Amino acid sequence: MSTRDCLVANDWICGEYVRSRSQELVDATLEHLAITSVSVLIGVVVAVPLALLVRRWPVLSGPVLGLTTLLYSIPSLAMFSLLLPVFGLSAALVVTGLVLYSLTILVRNVLMGLESVPEEVREAARGMGYGPVRRLWEVELPLALPALLAGVRITTVATVALTTVGAIVDYGGLGTLILDGLDTSFKAQVLTASVLCVLLALAADLLLLGVGRLLTPWSRTPRAPRRRRGTSGTSGTSSTSSTSGTGKAAEAI
Repeated sequence: MSTRDCLVANDWICGEYVRSRSQELVDATLEHLAITSVSVLIGVVVAVPLALLVRRWPVLSGPVLGLTTLLYSIPSLAMFSLLLPVFGLSAALVVTGLVLYSLTILVRNVLMGLESVPEEVREAARGMGYGPVRRLWEVELPLALPALLAGVRITTVATVALTTVGAIVDYGGLGTLILDGLDTSFKAQVLTASVLCVLLALAADLLLLGVGRLLTPWSRTPRAPRRRRGTSGTSGTSSTSSTSGTGKAAEAI
């Protein structure tokens, strides 16, 4: 069977579809990536001040966290329908919905990261003459970065999946191809777009993992030094036993 025959046979795997629709696939992927990136970026910009607000006035913790949780519980179709009168059928509609969904994870992770900063570190910064803004920017946020980046990773993967729902307003990136393929029973289009969506999520997760390792080298767990074998005799056996015990304690920790 030739490569063109797979289109006629409507096979799930079809190289001719990928070749003939390559530009369409690239455009959909770039749109998916743009909507995801903008949504996560705006989500971080909104989540950080909200987390700072909750930390400054803990009485706001319940309302803020409760509201973000409530927003996340709204089905995506209902969310977009509620936003439709404000934004119309546009990419802004999808981005706004995705930003609201992202706040649940991002606000909690930023708050958790800020609260994990030891109080003695804050006191030391105050003693060195750091004001509130400088202390936040140069001390607290860097130490909270691992928790923030973990939240960004989770949010990004979730947003890649949720972006496909934007296909209902024709701004779903790869989701638009998936929906069109389902409507026309075009198997190759459905499978190819779905695989690209999964690969995009994996690539984004790995990229953010690498960025996190580069930005937070102090968060890596150092490897324990290798133990040398003790020499023959009582002292060697005692030394080996002591080292082994220390190693077990380290492993338990």
